Amino acid sequence: MLPLNRTADQTDGFSMEDRRFEPRLMCADLLDVWWVDQSGRTHKGLANLEDISNSGACLQVDAPVPSETLLHIAHPRATFEGRVRYCVYRETGYFIGVRFEDGFRWDRRRFRPKHLFDPRTLLKRGRKEKPRPATQ
Repeated sequence: MLPLNRTADQTDGFSMEDRRFEPRLMCADLLDVWWVDQSGRTHKGLANLEDISNSGACLQVDAPVPSETLLHIAHPRATFEGRVRYCVYRETGYFIGVRFEDGFRWDRRRFRPKHLFDPRTLLKRGRKEKPRPATQ
């Protein structure tokens, strides 16, 4: 595994206030995650990467993870560490917002998740297309 940039917000907040300043890219990829709870017990699981930015990510997991928990995230091509900013349950599981710790930032040249999509491309495309007159 390759650690990401060792240099010095919140993610998909649903109704939470978004605190990330850089673009958030939608994606889908499976990641291994693990954390240690307050009693010292280690929890391991599989997470679906929902979106990512330089400073954080949104993951879908099967079990709740308490806020401020240090989460270890691993993929064959990258590793991250981050703090859980929120955990909310939605119909299909728990969604957790993770803010990467200092020294861990996402760099798409080093780790490109599957199905990576920048929703800003839709806005750019929409501005270029002129509306067509309605036909009857």
